[in-house]
Amino acid sequence: MLGSETSRAQTHPFDSVPSQERRRPISSASQEAGWAGIPLVVTATQVDQRTVRIGISIHDGVYSVDTCINKVIAEDGEHLEDLIKKDANETIMLYSALHNAKFVGAGVTIALEKICPGICAYLWRELDNVGVKLRVQTEAISAFEDDGKVPVDVDEQADSAARKCAMYFGPTHNPDLAIAFRNRVGPDAEGAIRLVKGLGEYEATVHKGAWNTVLKYDSELKGYKNGQNQRDLQCPPTKIAFFSATPQGGGVALMRHALVRFCAELGLKLEWFVFISSIVHSYIPKPNPKAFRITKTNHNILQGVADPEARFDEDKQNLLNEWIGTKLTNAKRYWLTSGAPLAPGGADVVIIDDPQMPALIPIIKNDLVDRPGSPQEQVWRWMWDYIKQADVFISHPVDKFVPHDVPLAMVGLMPACTDWFWDLKFFHHDLRNSCNELGMNQLLYPAREYITQIARFDPGKGIPDVIESHRKLCTRVVKDTPQRHPPQLLLCGHGVTDDPDASIVFAETMELLAQPRYSAIAKDVVVMRIGPSDQILNALMTTAKLVVQLSLREGFEGKVSEALHHGKPVVATRAGGIPLQIQHGKSGFLVDVGDTDAVANHLFDLYTDDDLYAKMSDYAKASVSDEVVGTVDNAACWLYLAAKPARGQVFKPNGRWITDIAREEAGQRHELGEQILPHGGIDIKGEN
Repeated sequence: MLGSETSRAQTHPFDSVPSQERRRPISSASQEAGWAGIPLVVTATQVDQRTVRIGISIHDGVYSVDTCINKVIAEDGEHLEDLIKKDANETIMLYSALHNAKFVGAGVTIALEKICPGICAYLWRELDNVGVKLRVQTEAISAFEDDGKVPVDVDEQADSAARKCAMYFGPTHNPDLAIAFRNRVGPDAEGAIRLVKGLGEYEATVHKGAWNTVLKYDSELKGYKNGQNQRDLQCPPTKIAFFSATPQGGGVALMRHALVRFCAELGLKLEWFVFISSIVHSYIPKPNPKAFRITKTNHNILQGVADPEARFDEDKQNLLNEWIGTKLTNAKRYWLTSGAPLAPGGADVVIIDDPQMPALIPIIKNDLVDRPGSPQEQVWRWMWDYIKQADVFISHPVDKFVPHDVPLAMVGLMPACTDWFWDLKFFHHDLRNSCNELGMNQLLYPAREYITQIARFDPGKGIPDVIESHRKLCTRVVKDTPQRHPPQLLLCGHGVTDDPDASIVFAETMELLAQPRYSAIAKDVVVMRIGPSDQILNALMTTAKLVVQLSLREGFEGKVSEALHHGKPVVATRAGGIPLQIQHGKSGFLVDVGDTDAVANHLFDLYTDDDLYAKMSDYAKASVSDEVVGTVDNAACWLYLAAKPARGQVFKPNGRWITDIAREEAGQRHELGEQILPHGGIDIKGEN
């Protein structure tokens, strides 16, 4: 199993024997049908400089069910770290294959991390196991004190750590969300989960200019002078605080988890606070369904997809103000008391991430849509009364996206981004289980290819157009290429805590599919609300044949670039920032909103023309910009925005892209051949 027999010896193998009765129906049905997500723990005791005893304990979420011990010996020319990683990999893979088991988490003891640095990141990268660093006792007091301490053997360490590791995972096999005091979000279980070995893994994902830009502003925010290693005592480290509405599920939350993780690697003082949480503790404000309904209706009004009679009247404004904290209720309780982020001595730079929370701005600053009468003007007026007190207004780089009364001097442009660092079979199995529970149609991949739109169930996402386009595609496939089986359609996305529309739109989608018009395709359409698991959505994106994004209105929608990064040609509408990401005819196709005939025709061409598909797939992979497919470039923009006020400088973006300004000041212009989004030709200001 591991090189030569002299390099590895199994001193105690796993005891459990896989059930042939269980495996027989699995192998006859599908390879993935019997997989179950369970955590494991890997620990080690170093015997000498060349020998390590590795203990692996398997936990099923209730009990530790099996343990093995291997001894790894480094011969001349061999590296102990490499041998440990290989041994762990092969042992885990063999157990998974024999028992049809998927390990979702891998606890790693501090002792093993010291012997084999980066083992957590390795297990994540190679086996899709979430690595959790755990501290366990290596010595214990004997039963009688006069006997002193006795060593804890490696199998006992592994068993103890396995129980701890299981506590990090919820019933959906995802790590539980960590919300600390004052609603501070602690991504990656407050740092216990390790997905990367170090900054080198981030550096390898971007061009040199983007990386050097990050390092420049990282140095400034830490209080260093002109990039020097010696601290300038007159310039203390800058404290940065992000505030948003929800800690998981939406696009903002996805970006913030990645940003906080990266900034923790840099060693910056950056924290993230949320107003509500999906987990109820005594110190977290209770979610207010009335407030969520108001904020989502405001969102729909601004996008032009709300009920024409919907209005943001004075009663709703008062309720929202009170919920957010302008009457010093929640804000005073959590963020204004001594030691809190908005109290004296707290954050130096504050970033409001969500339009739900503009009323925090005058609390922070207390020391210092365009047609009159329209519902859009009513909502925007309430927001602008607070937003105008901010120093900088960050907008998606979208045509006519900024209301006319926002001074151009305070507007800076920044696109959304996505981040990833997955075992496809298990997560398809997870989706299959969820479909069974709800009585939903099954996704038959790999026997059947499928097209997907991964997006929230939202009135602006154009789901009826997706279904109609798919109906037309299937009709043409059956007629023109009867030898091909039409693809299935998968509609899925995260649920978001503050989005009451999701259940409504989901129900409307199912009602639409029940109409006689869609009887021929209804059994081949899978509609699922997925929990906040990036791994599941990534797996479903990876194995899709084609991706669509038929939004009626849109901000930026980073899932488009994520699909391109996976080599998936995308057919999408000319809405919001989507056209910035797709090169028409090269990486995908752009259509007018509502043109389902064009969508169906483009999908047919890509589905039936293998040469066209391969050409566009290759181009898509190579066409994605650092600005949207990783955290580093996005982080460089935020660090620059924080560094400006930290220097005591007034910053006026004047409608420019933040990344352009940041890189210019850092002396790091874009390299020849570096993929970037189109930065010109955008008229961001709305009409009077």
